[in-house]
Amino acid sequence: QTDIKRVLANSTISQLGYMFLAMGVAAYAAGVFHLLTHAFFKACLFLGSGSIIHAMQGEQDMRQMGGLRKVMPATFWTFTIAVLAISGTPFLAGFFSKDAILWQAWASGNAVLWSVGVFVAGLTAFYMFRQYFMVFFSACRADDHVQEHLHESPKIMTWPLWILAAGSIAI
Repeated sequence: QTDIKRVLANSTISQLGYMFLAMGVAAYAAGVFHLLTHAFFKACLFLGSGSIIHAMQGEQDMRQMGGLRKVMPATFWTFTIAVLAISGTPFLAGFFSKDAILWQAWASGNAVLWSVGVFVAGLTAFYMFRQYFMVFFSACRADDHVQEHLHESPKIMTWPLWILAAGSIAI
């Protein structure tokens, strides 16, 4: 996918898969915990994508983006935290909730489901970092008019981003 919001919407499907895996291996608390952690990092990612779309004057195609870390530092840092959390980086919310689900899959004696869960975690990290690097680190491919008007979103958007990023760490 190249639409910034579609990538995030599709990643929700894989996270729902984790929640269903939790229910399947009787890790009910872990599944609900993942639902809670997912709420923080996914809300941060969607609001961050809205901030990016706002700066890009409505453009949603990631192939037209790039280099936004320089002009959108608040969006960049909060998006970074959320991408790390959804990718299962140790000590962030997604790590603890996914780890609890994977542990229960392993402890229930189902190595196949555990293997699928580990594979999906790696796949999620891959496509989230693909999005992250396309949007923030590659060369900006937007037309000159859009590039001239790139800017950080107002505080009404960045403050909630910081709150959601904090939740992606602390929850």
